[in-house]
Amino acid sequence: MPDREPGRMPEGDVVWLAAKRLREALAGRVLTRSDFRVPRFATTDLTGRSVVESVSLGKHLLLRVEGGLTVHTHLRMDGSWRVRAASDRVPASHGIRLILANDTWQAIGYQLGIVEVFRTSQEEQVTGHLGPDLLGPGWDPEEAVRRLRASPGRPAGEALLDQRNLAGVGNLYKSEVLFLRGINPWRPVADIADPTALVELARRLLDANKDRIGQVTTGVPRRGEETWVYGRAARPCRRCGTPIKTAAQGGDPDERVTFWCPHCQS
Repeated sequence: MPDREPGRMPEGDVVWLAAKRLREALAGRVLTRSDFRVPRFATTDLTGRSVVESVSLGKHLLLRVEGGLTVHTHLRMDGSWRVRAASDRVPASHGIRLILANDTWQAIGYQLGIVEVFRTSQEEQVTGHLGPDLLGPGWDPEEAVRRLRASPGRPAGEALLDQRNLAGVGNLYKSEVLFLRGINPWRPVADIADPTALVELARRLLDANKDRIGQVTTGVPRRGEETWVYGRAARPCRRCGTPIKTAAQGGDPDERVTFWCPHCQS
């Protein structure tokens, strides 16, 4: 089971794939090791319990365990899950936040931004604020559009990153979706001609990348050709040749660097 590709942004598709790999390695098996390396849960011991399921919800990963408990993790910017054979030696690393293992596999969480355990019945308190999950079975584009339109004067780039509107979009997909729809990141939501097409495109891009290593929005997986604007500051636009611009967008702590073409997204 390969790791997340170094540098791949942990957006909804990355978390979906991590949840799938954890499900394949842990679900239906009894935990033989439970090692929480965060102060609040350092004494938590889940050994002897079976893992019921592993699911993603936007950028959140929920590992449900026998006895009505949920292990909630969030990758933030730098986190990752790595699955190894149970017999492999765990490397010495200050970055490890959590190890869960059974007789066959061990899952090691590195640099996880959130690690916590609570009753499964309390999940709604943690994730209930999230908008429709782009990769979830209950994806609802109409609800996503309704939430976006609730703040009509908000810049499109900020609105797409707000997980309360739709869950799963991060900085890479925000920049790429807005470019493909020809929308300036600072255009007010009210001025977006077809918001349904916008959110559906976001869903299609995440869905296309969810089950593979790498994020490709151009259709060309060759190194350096995967994206239209993201990560291409000052380089020529692939469509018109205009240098790609960048700027910070959004207030702290949600500020992110936005990439866009000033000609194609005027």
